[in-house]
Amino acid sequence: MTNKKTDTTDNKTHKYSPSSIGLLERCPKCFYLQMNCKVRRPSGPFPSLPSGMDYKLKPYFDGYRSQGKRPPELSELEESIGLFSDEKLMKEWRNNWKGVSWEDSKGNTFRGAVDEILINNSNDKLIVLDYKTRGFKLKENTAGYYQNQLDIYNLLLRRNGFETEDYSFLLFYMPEEIQEEGIVKFNTQLVKMDVNVKSADKLFRKARKVLRGEMPESAEDCGFCEWAEKMKEF
Repeated sequence: MTNKKTDTTDNKTHKYSPSSIGLLERCPKCFYLQMNCKVRRPSGPFPSLPSGMDYKLKPYFDGYRSQGKRPPELSELEESIGLFSDEKLMKEWRNNWKGVSWEDSKGNTFRGAVDEILINNSNDKLIVLDYKTRGFKLKENTAGYYQNQLDIYNLLLRRNGFETEDYSFLLFYMPEEIQEEGIVKFNTQLVKMDVNVKSADKLFRKARKVLRGEMPESAEDCGFCEWAEKMKEF
């Protein structure tokens, strides 16, 4: 049976983020329900450690920014690469309610809040840096999980008139050992990632097309949709 639209979607505008685009990739039906019908997946407890680290890392980087320096975690980078110096823009771009945003001709808004921005002082191009907290060492495919996120950030910056390099960085923080007085020592790993803004643009176009059409089928491995179908039996 063909799924029908639950309401008129042709003239609707939407607000997109890397997380909502990520949902589209995981399950088109869940994405459609969330964006068009305001039906969200059930949410469980959110781990507080990544948020806590994020809360501490931003002022940590800002301290180096105010000194015109960069933290030791970035020492392997070329000398020409430093922290983006515009503190006002960084505050705006980090804000979850503002971020780096762009509106298309139909009124749809695309927004993403970055962690950190670097600049290559040799050509004035910006470089996205996103930090992640993990409990264990990286696996072979760990960094690839964040590819779309980095692509989207770069596309948004370019749509705002900024030039960016064709690569970004992920900075992973992973607990290594617990020292005296409960002090946790973190190991870090900096991963360079090529970015593809054309891929991000295709995702935006795909998202708009999905939301203007009929409700799509569930992803085959979507546990949420599977649970919802089984509940119909009771």
